[in-house]
Amino acid sequence: MLVAAAVCPCPPLLVPDVAAGAAPELDAARTACTDALGVLAASRPDLLIVIGPADLAGRGPHPEGATGTFEEFGVDLGVRLGRDLGTVADQPLPASLAVGAWLLARTGWADAPVEALGVGEALESGRCTDTGRALAARADRVALLVMGDGSACRTLKAPGYLDERATEFDAAASRALGAADTGALIALDAALGHELKAAGRAPWQVLAGAAQGAGLDGQLLYDDAPYGVGYLVAAWS
Repeated sequence: MLVAAAVCPCPPLLVPDVAAGAAPELDAARTACTDALGVLAASRPDLLIVIGPADLAGRGPHPEGATGTFEEFGVDLGVRLGRDLGTVADQPLPASLAVGAWLLARTGWADAPVEALGVGEALESGRCTDTGRALAARADRVALLVMGDGSACRTLKAPGYLDERATEFDAAASRALGAADTGALIALDAALGHELKAAGRAPWQVLAGAAQGAGLDGQLLYDDAPYGVGYLVAAWS
């Protein structure tokens, strides 16, 4: 069953080597992510599963030891998911899961085996929750690291330009994540999330499925929209 979860944004800019001179702009988000991962470690899970948005090629599943890089963003930096088990994965980690692997390495994660799963951004809500329930049943004590961004339409300079609906969509997600409200997460409109380029909608609904009946409490650690994209950090335990 699910015993803890950390929700983090997944922009490659979270990695200072990628952000370069702009790295300090996300220092507060990085600190919040570190705090959220501390909650995961304290839960002492038997299995940690990293979830994040991915295209078809990157959905996996990805076993422990899978690798990824940030070369497509102009940085010669590689990451590994958990421990090096001497195996070669069929597919490299997609960007969202590579950021998750970087966060784990940054915080010195070594508390439990780690796996990862990429989730299609258009995956319907019912399939998301079904996936979450299946993940929660993988071990007696499962923890999730859930990677995903809110809308990308908060300002005129945002990747998706300004959409007046974006602020309320992100506010609803923020309230739900801060309260560990699975019903409110499931109620997020998948079609609207797609229009607003909210890459976190599907991973958040996977989390909701995994957490149903677990009785977890939530804490919102970060809520901001640098670059016009909603970035949220939360911890459930």
